Amino acid sequence: MSLMADPPGADRLSVRVRRNTVGDHDEAQRSGFLDALAAGRLPWEAYADLSAQHWFVYEALESAATTMADDPVVGTFLFPELRRLPSIESDLRFLYGPRWADHLFALPATTVYCTRLRDVAHRGSTGFVAHQYTRYIGDLSGGQYLGPAIAQAYGLPEAEGHRFFIFNGVDPRAFKNHYRGLLDTVPWSFAEQEAFIAEVAQAYRLNIAMLSELQSRWGRR
Repeated sequence: MSLMADPPGADRLSVRVRRNTVGDHDEAQRSGFLDALAAGRLPWEAYADLSAQHWFVYEALESAATTMADDPVVGTFLFPELRRLPSIESDLRFLYGPRWADHLFALPATTVYCTRLRDVAHRGSTGFVAHQYTRYIGDLSGGQYLGPAIAQAYGLPEAEGHRFFIFNGVDPRAFKNHYRGLLDTVPWSFAEQEAFIAEVAQAYRLNIAMLSELQSRWGRR
């Protein structure tokens, strides 16, 4: 299978989801909390807190991947090279030390996010793929700028403390094209496609709420 998708038409799901969620996507990209981290304006503990919140989100998502692996659609979208939980745990171990788990605390917005994710991701393929798309495609997009910026701002070693942002063996552009090509071939009905798009928008809003709570927690210090 080619990793390069054909030029998309306006009716393709990969195009419709981007068009219909662009506002939520752009708002997430404009997070003041992430901008402050990238500029090094917050203490390192704020970055560690982000990593901790990511642990809860990706634990929920990747647990759902295991549960839903036999679903014919979900199985098409499972890529072991995307798994982030081991990288997050490595980062937390570097940041907090061997007892990193003692520092994990889910913010209220993170709890809401994970509750929704578990609910829809275990219920069917549209919910699972929506949250997977929102997280991993974002990680392979803006995350590829954010990771090096944070590493530089906080003086992190080359491969320690920011492994979450590093996808070994993955070409971000080629992979995103491949993923969007898969979206365009999923045998969902139109109603299921619309449910997928709506859940992507919801996932963006949940992420925005989590980042806003982190901003409130650390931005005023």
